[in-house]
Amino acid sequence: MQINIRTSEANQEIVRKITSKLPVGTKENVIARIALGYSLQNGKRFTVSEFNIYDSKGKEYKDHILFDAKYRDFYIALICQYYGIYKTHENIPKYIKLHIDHGLELMDTLFENNNNYTFLDFLIEHLDKGISMLDTVKVSLDAVKNNNQGIEKSYFSEPIKILIGNKLENKNEEIELNFNNTSLYNNNHIAVAGSSGTGKTQFALQLLKEISEKSNHHVNFIYLDFKGLKDDDLIEMQPFFDKTKAKFIDAPKTAFPVNPLSFIDSINEVNKQMGIDKFVDIICKYSNIGIKQRGKLREATYEAFLTKKPGEYPNFSEINEQLLELVGDKRDTLTEIIDELSRYNVFEDNKKLGNFLNQNIYLSLSGDLSNSVRFTSLFLIINYIYNVFMNMENTPNDNGYRSMRYVLLIDEAHVIFKEKKYQEILEKILREIRSKGVSVVLLSQGIEEFNQPTFDFSSNCEISFLLNVKDKNNAKAINKFLGFSEKDGIKAYRSLEKIQKGQSISNIKEFPKGELFEIKQFYNS
Repeated sequence: MQINIRTSEANQEIVRKITSKLPVGTKENVIARIALGYSLQNGKRFTVSEFNIYDSKGKEYKDHILFDAKYRDFYIALICQYYGIYKTHENIPKYIKLHIDHGLELMDTLFENNNNYTFLDFLIEHLDKGISMLDTVKVSLDAVKNNNQGIEKSYFSEPIKILIGNKLENKNEEIELNFNNTSLYNNNHIAVAGSSGTGKTQFALQLLKEISEKSNHHVNFIYLDFKGLKDDDLIEMQPFFDKTKAKFIDAPKTAFPVNPLSFIDSINEVNKQMGIDKFVDIICKYSNIGIKQRGKLREATYEAFLTKKPGEYPNFSEINEQLLELVGDKRDTLTEIIDELSRYNVFEDNKKLGNFLNQNIYLSLSGDLSNSVRFTSLFLIINYIYNVFMNMENTPNDNGYRSMRYVLLIDEAHVIFKEKKYQEILEKILREIRSKGVSVVLLSQGIEEFNQPTFDFSSNCEISFLLNVKDKNNAKAINKFLGFSEKDGIKAYRSLEKIQKGQSISNIKEFPKGELFEIKQFYNS
């Protein structure tokens, strides 16, 4: 497909005039390329009915002169991406001509109305704008710097030995896990797999209670439950809340006590821009929002920050106001999600409560919320925890024991494992946050979900507990989950043939591999 075009007759003189603003010897095809990009950046979309709005009596550009073979594919890709068409589409030459003419008109008006505006000013302004748009397409999940965080979280340096069960042959003989012993375990992450009704949740509650008590309550926790607690469940959980002094948050009935944007450095401009990009990326990634909407949200968020003093943060209502000003009457999935987050007050920055990282929290995300809002809220919280801790100093290793700060427990983790977009941030947390004295506990109904094509979550959890599961005949998956050799796997397989409710096998160093033991459960303690 050859792309030979002529600008409109009116634009022929504009080509010559604007080219004269560039260094001597610059060819006129350069202006055509810039005009094309400038028109696309301004968001103009032509319809078939507009194909003849410009005549073809002006400057002629042959295919090889207009683009140069070296860059031709890039310009065609811009049009294809913009209009959602394939590279052989018959209307591509028409779209290119339209956008070149349109861009030339815009540039001519711009320079005519700004006598002191140089072409260098134009390039600096619009290259920066274009780069900003590219930034919103793919934002790194790495933690962003916050030099003004001001959040402190103490750590516990002594051994944390927790009771995890009893031997079957002697119920009075208890099994103890040396949770933060670095000579035994490279990290403190824990994987727990067990079908519904096997005692998995009660075992997890026991782990949290033990870690809290054995650290003299220096190590705090958050239990993330995104399926929500029912009234009967809440009654049964009350002893756990009382024992651990955990605050129960039933969102959105009770707002989660943090502004999820407060991980951002609101004073340093570079850090602020990076933080806004990451916030926008989380909203868009976990709500399936497109690139164009992403740009709108970024602009609205940045404008909301401009209304705040250094050290202050906008809330969702303020971002929503800015967004509605930008989009006008055009409502879409983005405006629905931001509006829902705003109306339900899922988050509230209550400074009187202090930072939630210094408390024990059980978060229940109501099933009344849409899935988009529930998962977006969940990952805003996970990102906040990750980013805040990554801006803290590493915890020391004192006499072979990792100093601990916090436990992040994610229930029903198999839901996260199934989606690649959910896996990425969890993978980063498992790899990086352990040096900050944070343990991640993952609860799942099966074992196969831990091992995804791109990442094996169980291999990054040094400590694993396997209760009764449906896929217990999958020897390969069992060995992978527990990190067992084939020999140890045979022993584990035989144990699983006779496993009962409230029993488990594990890979802990303090008990024989693959042997059954009775797990400690909170309601029995």
